Amino acid sequence: MIGLFGIGFIFAMVFGGYILAGGKMAIILHSMPFELMTILGAAVGAFMIANDFSAIKHTLKDMGKVVKGATWKAKDYQDLLCLLFALIRIARDNPVELESHIEEPDSSSVFGNYPKIQKDKTAVGLICDTLRSASMNYDDPHQVEEVLEKRMEEHYTHAQHSAHALQVMADGLPALGIVAAVLGIIKTMASIDKPPEVLGEMIGGALVGTFLGVFIAYGLVGPFAAKVEAVTEEDQHFYNLIREVLVANLYNHAPNICVEVGRQNTPGTKRPSFNDLEAALKEVKSAA
Repeated sequence: MIGLFGIGFIFAMVFGGYILAGGKMAIILHSMPFELMTILGAAVGAFMIANDFSAIKHTLKDMGKVVKGATWKAKDYQDLLCLLFALIRIARDNPVELESHIEEPDSSSVFGNYPKIQKDKTAVGLICDTLRSASMNYDDPHQVEEVLEKRMEEHYTHAQHSAHALQVMADGLPALGIVAAVLGIIKTMASIDKPPEVLGEMIGGALVGTFLGVFIAYGLVGPFAAKVEAVTEEDQHFYNLIREVLVANLYNHAPNICVEVGRQNTPGTKRPSFNDLEAALKEVKSAA
């Protein structure tokens, strides 16, 4: 919601200040459709050249994060700790039973207790693959830890691609605004015999291109890129939590210790209190 408010605030301050200073919106409104066609059309075309279809879909989807914010809330972090606790207990007590949960997580009763996590293929894949690797009795737990670390890095790099693509577009928009302005000046020079008031309006219309290129770049697309990057980084903490707990499990710490390691590594604003987590874990134990 605050993202929508921010967009509205930008437009109100920029155009409101212009109008209050005595500026005439008629010139901007008359030139805007043609300038936007040139600037945004070129920007979208360049974006399509620089990215494949999957990256374009990924970026369009991630733009929703500007309004929605982070995917994972405080309750989700507590649910994740409870889920990992339940799976680690099963792995210690009955490895055969664990196999049914990690091989078919979509039908697993343990995963089913946390439907939001169950729907996230990345989280489920990290959990199941790591637990499966741990069950293979690697000679050195560092081997599993290293594989998990590389997978986390790959996921984070992929997740940040949208922010990078939007920032590249933002960097190019001011130059495209100049392109639109130059075309407007060329059009004006072809009408040099017109009266000064007509030429002034045509030059003003040409400068709208420069204004729109800079405004869209630094007022909209740039902040969109920064927000997507921030939200992606915030969501990455959720997957890092999986790593912390399961790495602790590799070293055969007690399930409660593994979960406490995860709780301590949870971001402060999302971290459940010790008592709240203990109460949630007691429910998991009683339901087992």
